[in-house]
Amino acid sequence: MKINGIWHHSITVNSDESIRIIDQRQLPHQLVFVNLRTTEEIITAIHEMWLRGAPLIGAVAVWGLCFALQDNPDNNTTLETACQKLLATRPTAVNLAWALNRMKQKLLPLPISQRYQAALAEAKAICEEDIKINESIGKYGLKLIKEIYQQKQDTVNILTHCNAGWLATLDWGTALAPIYMAYDAGIPVHVWVDETRPRNQGAALTAWELAQHGVPFTLIVDNVGGHLMQHGMVDICLVGADRVTSQGDVCNKIGTYLKALAANDNNVPFYAAVPTPTIDWSIKDGITEIPIEQRNTEEVTHVFGLTDQGKLEKVCITVPQVQSANYGFDVTPAHLVTGLITEQGIFHKI
Repeated sequence: MKINGIWHHSITVNSDESIRIIDQRQLPHQLVFVNLRTTEEIITAIHEMWLRGAPLIGAVAVWGLCFALQDNPDNNTTLETACQKLLATRPTAVNLAWALNRMKQKLLPLPISQRYQAALAEAKAICEEDIKINESIGKYGLKLIKEIYQQKQDTVNILTHCNAGWLATLDWGTALAPIYMAYDAGIPVHVWVDETRPRNQGAALTAWELAQHGVPFTLIVDNVGGHLMQHGMVDICLVGADRVTSQGDVCNKIGTYLKALAANDNNVPFYAAVPTPTIDWSIKDGITEIPIEQRNTEEVTHVFGLTDQGKLEKVCITVPQVQSANYGFDVTPAHLVTGLITEQGIFHKI
């Protein structure tokens, strides 16, 4: 998507087969590109959230396998060891396991001497497929926005939570892809952007993306969504997902469940935009079966931002040594989800 009018992807493959990513920790204040050349650098980048978003995590992780095979092409345990290390970085997003398993299925039958080149080809294929998947999600989601506009004949107000744009994928995004396409098609849209505490992905990433593309939006604190829905100021909720169960439970950034409850109470359609690799067919009950990542509590007690003096600083917002908890995700039960927007079409609850 666009940065200062120039088209970018979230992963760029360099001439030496290393990759370049955007260090999302620096956004929206600084645009910083980082080159990753080793498996350990990939592990650090995923674990410390230089990048995030289930599809992008999976796509970057496979390059970690490529780098491992490049370093130790003759070691039979290289592949499995690298997979286990990468898999441990983020337990909730299923795309990580999906991408690593796909690589293993492709590489293990091959002679060791052929695995590195095959890994490069498969990693590039996964990246290209992600772009096509998200573009297709955008086209299907666009139909929903068009239908609302045709009925309303006025600006379509969309509420989203966390970041499900191109920064969370290779391009287009999931929940934001239909919004970009609607805007480009001339449909008047406006996005309510949740700040998404504690890491503020809405404020730092979604707002930045929408501003770059020119889409009108308003940044709101996380607890405003229900109020807006009560007053008829939200036409549709569009969110992404880190994992979806076989019965349609949606695991997404913490706070999504509360938005779904408010949407259900106010008859606002609530859709999750989901690439099919994000669906975990091996589990049914998301509340009991999906592992919920608990992150560093310093994300709750501290905030990172730009001071009036133009310096990027981290400051504490609590009393010293306060006890805090930092659950990264929650699960929205299937009965609260109007439908899933996938690259294969829109699937509504029965």
